[in-house]
Amino acid sequence: MKGAVFFSSKYGSTAQYAQWIAQATSLPAYNIDETRVSLSDFDFLVLGSPVIYFKPTFHRWVKRNLVDLLDRPAVFFSVSGAGAGPKLDGWLSDSLPASFMSHVSHVALCGRQDPKELTRFDRTMLIIAGLFNRDRKAAKDEMRGFDQMDRSSIGPIVKKIRALQAP
Repeated sequence: MKGAVFFSSKYGSTAQYAQWIAQATSLPAYNIDETRVSLSDFDFLVLGSPVIYFKPTFHRWVKRNLVDLLDRPAVFFSVSGAGAGPKLDGWLSDSLPASFMSHVSHVALCGRQDPKELTRFDRTMLIIAGLFNRDRKAAKDEMRGFDQMDRSSIGPIVKKIRALQAP
């Protein structure tokens, strides 16, 4: 089966994961903001997005392309500082169509956030969020930054892709 990686990235973590996945699987990778490649050219899709302000940055793109996305198998990876769990699951289910979430196989990956690279607005919002966050370690990470990027964490995604590529 012919597949491709489609991703959205704001500060580079998701783009890095998309490139690692593409390298490990020999799939082409496309930034959805820079390409007009048709989803219908592929038998399966790998979709990646950072989660910023409690929603994946590609939530509007998903809604615009929902019919094509539901027409083929898809693996979805999200990248955030939250990691896998009920908090992230809630954010995704609140911002993406239920039909999409029930259709895709989701893998949560941890990202990177360097306060020096953020826009002034994003930095300010993270400071505010950190002040109100009851989880003090997460609050510290929000204000000081973190790097939880891990190339080996793409393993489950690569395994799912290999199963889709199998004859």
